[in-house]
Amino acid sequence: MSRAQQQAAGVAVWLAGALMFAGCGYTTRPGLPSDVRRISITPFENRVDFTRLTTDASRFPLYRHNLEAEITNAVISRFQFTGLLRPARSTQAEWRLEGALVEFRRDALRYSASQQVEEWRVNLVVDLALVDQRTNTLLWREARFTGDTTYFAIGPNAESEAGALDRAVTDLARRIVERTVENW
Repeated sequence: MSRAQQQAAGVAVWLAGALMFAGCGYTTRPGLPSDVRRISITPFENRVDFTRLTTDASRFPLYRHNLEAEITNAVISRFQFTGLLRPARSTQAEWRLEGALVEFRRDALRYSASQQVEEWRVNLVVDLALVDQRTNTLLWREARFTGDTTYFAIGPNAESEAGALDRAVTDLARRIVERTVENW
């Protein structure tokens, strides 16, 4: 490499470093209002119509008792994990997140040659609302917000339905927290 090429390479490296440290205005931290630090998460309601859960394929569908409480706890844990908004009592929080579990679905994705279901998709569907408690103003409402996962029921990658449902709850909680903090 000639001396001129070495100097050009050095200048390029220096410019890249300068640009990296100067920044471009992008940040991974959401632009939440500076006066909002705490959020109250009301216990999710269960509005699932249990009479519609049975199908011809499955007389006893996958459904876990107290699922709405698990979703509430997962959302609280996810807010604690991210640290962007601190879960607090309703009287101490600036915002309030309200939610209701409205649908639970388990759909077959793939069948074996013997017509057994090999892979399932689990969907947890909730209705959400975020309220500014200081002014009692609705900040946003989101109907049919979904968290999901897939799992294999048979084969070398088989997983329990309970494990898959845990992952679906975790996915839903992650998406709810992202929806809450990333639109500002």
